[in-house]
Amino acid sequence: MGSYFLSHLHALEGGVVGQIVVFLGVLSVVVFVHELGHFLIARWCGVRILVFSLGFGPELAGFNDRRGTRWKIAAIPLGGYVKFFGDENVASASDGSALATMDEKEKSQSFIGQSLPKRAAIVVAGPMANFLLAIAIFAGTFMLYGKPTQSSQTMSARVDAVVPDSPAAVAGFQPGDLVVSIAGQAIGNFADMQRIVSESAGVTLAVTVERNGGSIVLQATPKAEKDMLGTPIGRLGIQGTIAPGSAQLEPVSPPQAVWLGLQETWAVIDTTMSYIGGVVTGHRSPDQLSGPIGIARVVGRASTISSAIVIHIMAVISVSIGLLNLFPIPLLDGGHLLFYSIEALRGRPLSERAQEVGFRIGLAIVLMLMIFATFNDIVHLATS
Repeated sequence: MGSYFLSHLHALEGGVVGQIVVFLGVLSVVVFVHELGHFLIARWCGVRILVFSLGFGPELAGFNDRRGTRWKIAAIPLGGYVKFFGDENVASASDGSALATMDEKEKSQSFIGQSLPKRAAIVVAGPMANFLLAIAIFAGTFMLYGKPTQSSQTMSARVDAVVPDSPAAVAGFQPGDLVVSIAGQAIGNFADMQRIVSESAGVTLAVTVERNGGSIVLQATPKAEKDMLGTPIGRLGIQGTIAPGSAQLEPVSPPQAVWLGLQETWAVIDTTMSYIGGVVTGHRSPDQLSGPIGIARVVGRASTISSAIVIHIMAVISVSIGLLNLFPIPLLDGGHLLFYSIEALRGRPLSERAQEVGFRIGLAIVLMLMIFATFNDIVHLATS
């Protein structure tokens, strides 16, 4: 049913409209789950919720639930927010003047009137919901398809062939080499090697290989190439051969699927943090940072290939949004947690003026990142 739906969307307007619809659908699910995390924990804490909005700007459609919360879909579908009683704006900045006029009952229903642990729990619930969505998607995929298994010989990172004039050829790889570590990370199979190499375009890697009973270290720099979704990844030019019938899928139990889902989610977090660390230290290029345009292109291309790939990308996006929101930047969830940490240390919250300045700085940082990511998207679009 999913493939049928995607194929028909792709037929609209030469595929462009369909791909945009798929992208907005994926983003809306991820954003909805994020805001639902905030919403559910806030309700559990007794906070009155004024608005649950999917998108920003003018309201397109909505309704009020029995507790007075306005559920709405807004015109700009690139995010969302939950506005609590006592908030001055959608970033959950407190309205000091309104708080001063509240009675005790109203304060108990406001977000700012909650204890520090409850406020922290409400804030962190959004990113945690994103991680749980990713785990559920990955676990469901493993339960549906199983996990791949190969013979020990096939799984080894053995070099069967080297592409002529490739980075591997320049580095001196030879057929028969067994890759045992890359940049100090142990390599257990060919997939381990592919993962590290794909994340390291333009980065010189120290690759330890076993050859003729000895061990040597080769210096190799993966070349940036685009995969089938148009995403730049690193490639060395090493080929491995999978024996016929060796690649199989074995069923997994629900507990195993959840554990594998946790591992996949952590792998996305680890990869993202490694990349960001590389950018900060100057070892990685920031040109792989993507904004809405780049993500929309990847999701759109995936929609023309397989609904399963789209669902997988949804999980990756969910992890990324959850992780991004935990960064200690005012305006994001992590910025709120930063303020709460300072409040816990000082014994009292920062002044409204200090918080306002922090939010302005956070807004500037977020806008600069969005502009830079959009610039990257435009450059990639122009050169593709």
